[in-house]
Amino acid sequence: MAKILSQDEIDALLTTVSSGELEGDSESYDDAKLRSVVAYDFKHPNRVSKDQVRTLENMHDNFAGHFGSALSALLRTIVDVDLVSVDQITYSEFIMSLVTPSCTYTFSAEPLEAVCLVDFNPTLTFSFIDRMFGGHGKILETERDLTGIERSVMTRLVQRLYLILERSWEHLVNIKIEQKSFETNPQFIQIVPPGETVVVISFQIKLFQSTGLLTICYPYVSLEPIVSKLSAQNWIDATKKKNLETDRSINGQNLKKVDAEISTVLLETSLKMRDFLQLKVGNIIPSEKKINMPIDIRVNGRKKFIGKPGLSGKKRAFQMIDIHDEFEKEKENDGRTES
Repeated sequence: MAKILSQDEIDALLTTVSSGELEGDSESYDDAKLRSVVAYDFKHPNRVSKDQVRTLENMHDNFAGHFGSALSALLRTIVDVDLVSVDQITYSEFIMSLVTPSCTYTFSAEPLEAVCLVDFNPTLTFSFIDRMFGGHGKILETERDLTGIERSVMTRLVQRLYLILERSWEHLVNIKIEQKSFETNPQFIQIVPPGETVVVISFQIKLFQSTGLLTICYPYVSLEPIVSKLSAQNWIDATKKKNLETDRSINGQNLKKVDAEISTVLLETSLKMRDFLQLKVGNIIPSEKKINMPIDIRVNGRKKFIGKPGLSGKKRAFQMIDIHDEFEKEKENDGRTES
């Protein structure tokens, strides 16, 4: 962006021009002050535009919130997950930034073509393990490989990460993640050539007094088939489309038939236990309720209507003649609540 000159600089420039003292090699003005020069590395160009990077930021910021909630439930304590950066670097630079020994997983994410990578900082890894074994997130010895039991525990956590990552991507493309390998030495992981551009997403995770980095690496070749979808407009359109589909599904469920059990109680009476034990087929039980008196009609066990018994053709039936008082009171209370 061009620099805006102050009024004093403009006056000095006009004075120099009018007096004819302006020369090509004049040191009156420092070029560094008049313009800013940004170095550009032609060997490693940025292959993902700023708009596409912004879409990745929004997507993974959403992932950070959901993953933080999942970790809090899994570890039974508050875990903060914050998106730190989205960078474009070469694969060799990324591998050099990882710590050895590490906790690194590679995974495929169809329809993304290349293999991707997720890495947990050792400090973070051992804090997770200590907490899941009942500790307080204490930082253990980090310069060693994971044991078999520790790897099993971390695999459970990583599988949860894969599920949340799939949900974060579904706004743009439905991916299916499948784990490929686990490695403790990043130098042995070659998912792309060293000079290939990769997109590195970094997260900071805070657990008690421990802080560590979680890193997800996408080779550019994996994003290339869908790079046209990585735009803010597509992100907004996909979000709106998903909301419309969700609303349509909810409305469809609401419009479906609802099974309800309708029953009625013809009469009620009380008997002594002695009389009840002596009942036989053909006995008549007297009741104070007359045949022409109204009966309660229940819907799913709750009194809703008042009716009278009768016949419909050759079938026994009842006719609804009014709404039950209790149901009327419920509707009145609901109306007051809504108002």
